[in-house]
Amino acid sequence: MKNSEVIATKAKPRGTFPHYKRAGDFIFVSGTSSRRLDNSFDGVDVDDLGTTRLDIAVQTRAVIHNIADILECAGSSLDDVVEISTFLVNMDDFCGYNQVYSEFFDEHGPSRTTVAVHQLPHPHLLIEIKAIAYCPVVEHTPVNNN
Repeated sequence: MKNSEVIATKAKPRGTFPHYKRAGDFIFVSGTSSRRLDNSFDGVDVDDLGTTRLDIAVQTRAVIHNIADILECAGSSLDDVVEISTFLVNMDDFCGYNQVYSEFFDEHGPSRTTVAVHQLPHPHLLIEIKAIAYCPVVEHTPVNNN
């Protein structure tokens, strides 16, 4: 089992850090956006005139799916998430974010903090989420055939 990894099937981090880091029984997922492998973004629509529309619901769903994919690569799942930290560029998007979040987690889910930030690393990003999952390392006991 790897302790940290940059996952080839996910968008490469925009810095020198892994998608996740395991420390004992905890998996720390780095801040994750709706960025795709080809560096485009879910939740961004540009029309023929160049008008850009950003959709918090689509971006939130994509971020949570990206986190689920990362956790799967680490041997875990969204069911193991114990803490979520969300960064929104605009608190006016809180309702749309919260509605989609509730599709994945309920009041028995992870603890959560949501804060507004001035900006994220790309102007098309409305949201970034980082997560912590608790997933005990399974020790394999050798079978004694004596």
